[in-house]
Amino acid sequence: MAFRIEPMTTGDSSAVIGIYAEGIATRNASLEREAPDWEHFDRSHRPDCRFVARTDPGGEVLGWTALGNYSARAVYRGVAWESVYVAAEARGLGVGRGLLEALIPASEAAGIWTLLAGVLAENAASLALHERVGFRQVGVQRGMGRDAAGRWRDVVLLERRSTSVGISR
Repeated sequence: MAFRIEPMTTGDSSAVIGIYAEGIATRNASLEREAPDWEHFDRSHRPDCRFVARTDPGGEVLGWTALGNYSARAVYRGVAWESVYVAAEARGLGVGRGLLEALIPASEAAGIWTLLAGVLAENAASLALHERVGFRQVGVQRGMGRDAAGRWRDVVLLERRSTSVGISR
């Protein structure tokens, strides 16, 4: 499947929220029970590091990635939470990797030295994707939250440290 990566726009809002809802429905992408509205999404994600993958040709949104701030404290200004979601029909086709490979240099250009991701332990595809683009596991948060079925779920904490921004270790 041919696709292109572009900055996310307000015009993508319904597709982005729809893909987010699809991910939530899998019960392995998030502990959230429903997708936020666009206003909440827009407030909680950095405007400079948001991308969508689009069919080429056609322009249908296949997936998205965006960063949320880790903390409001100035000492953590270079740390961000990363999210990536891919539409059901586009999973396993390289869309997630393409999105993260666009996000990583954009995050570094924005001064981000550490990207964090929290992935449900059963989400093998997301764990493998993150590893392929340079994230490493830093821990498992046992029973971090309850899912819609009432089960306590473990979340794998991943990080990717920049080799060009901040101090790399």
